[in-house]
Amino acid sequence: MAKRIGLGLAALVLAGCQSSVVRDIPILSEFAPPGSAVEALNDYYRNFPQADLPVAPEGKPLPASTMPLTRVLVGSCNDEEQYSPALAQIAKEDADLFLMIGDNVYGDRDGRSYVNNQPELDELRESFYELALREEFRAVREKHPMMVAWDDHDYGENDGGRDFAFKVLAEKIHETFWGLDDEDVGAWPGTYHARMFGPEGQRTQIIVLDTRYFRSDLTPTDEWGVTGKERYIPAPETQMQDMLGSTQWTWLQNQLVKPADLRLIVSSIQIIPNAHGWESWDKMPTERAYLYDLIERTNANGVVFVSGDRHTSFLYRSDDILPYPAYELTASSLNLSFSETSEEHDAAQIGDGYALENFGSLSIDWEAGTVDLAIHDVEGVTVRETTAKFR
Repeated sequence: MAKRIGLGLAALVLAGCQSSVVRDIPILSEFAPPGSAVEALNDYYRNFPQADLPVAPEGKPLPASTMPLTRVLVGSCNDEEQYSPALAQIAKEDADLFLMIGDNVYGDRDGRSYVNNQPELDELRESFYELALREEFRAVREKHPMMVAWDDHDYGENDGGRDFAFKVLAEKIHETFWGLDDEDVGAWPGTYHARMFGPEGQRTQIIVLDTRYFRSDLTPTDEWGVTGKERYIPAPETQMQDMLGSTQWTWLQNQLVKPADLRLIVSSIQIIPNAHGWESWDKMPTERAYLYDLIERTNANGVVFVSGDRHTSFLYRSDDILPYPAYELTASSLNLSFSETSEEHDAAQIGDGYALENFGSLSIDWEAGTVDLAIHDVEGVTVRETTAKFR
């Protein structure tokens, strides 16, 4: 389990950054004292003991860059403290890749109670230790190559964004656990990254966005709990909005101009829907409009959105946001269902949401130029499905 290394010391640095405390931390330079408490804490984090960071069981390497993908599995919202039948089923499925796209652990919660994480993120680290010991997770690691995104609960703060004071350590925990610290993503702030698979004519680009590290505050609802306005409402155009941060936006543009036949844009939170008042891209309408415009300006063909977060799975199609029909697959949750049915209906929604525990899949037919978007129950039975044409 996670060790509490120097917790009092780190807390003092965050609270006051007095010179006597700073001198007590050997990794801080006495010739260049930090300019703020957060800078001091971040210096401490950069040298955080590697031995105190959890590591996932060894997994399969990603498919070769020349290998065409034919089936990709998707899941989110996994409580590491309880058995996950969906993960157990995923370990039995045939696929080329598994995308675990957020709330992969609940590191801001102990049991059913939310906790305020301390500077050393003890609860978050403990959650990843517990996930690593889960037999069904270990079986998934043995069976499938994986790509991952984070969301708020494996970031360390419920609905957290760029002002989360401990985000530098949260990123280090994430990248160390998933073996990304030695990859390109480990070289920059944030957890966004992309990979390309398959030869020309069968190229799948997977773009994993980071919707946490740089995101500005959401606009609180003016009618708490009211359907469609449960927690947040769309920000006015005059209000500052930032979902990805300028560096990630530039990186995304550079990714979208690369040649690809099918592009899966992975966002931990939903992109297309407007019908609810939880976290989603519609709460920052200027940013979402910029995303759509960027896809159009770069002539990025074959985009399909993939998301999680909602504890219910959905399929969407919109014909008026991109130059071609836009689809989104929301797969959630792996083992944390809050209801048996869903009453939510967005204008772009295809059929009813599926509220029981589940996972998603994308099955690619290269000859037909189509991808089947599907939701499966914990026994692997298809319960929702639609087909998107990407050529």
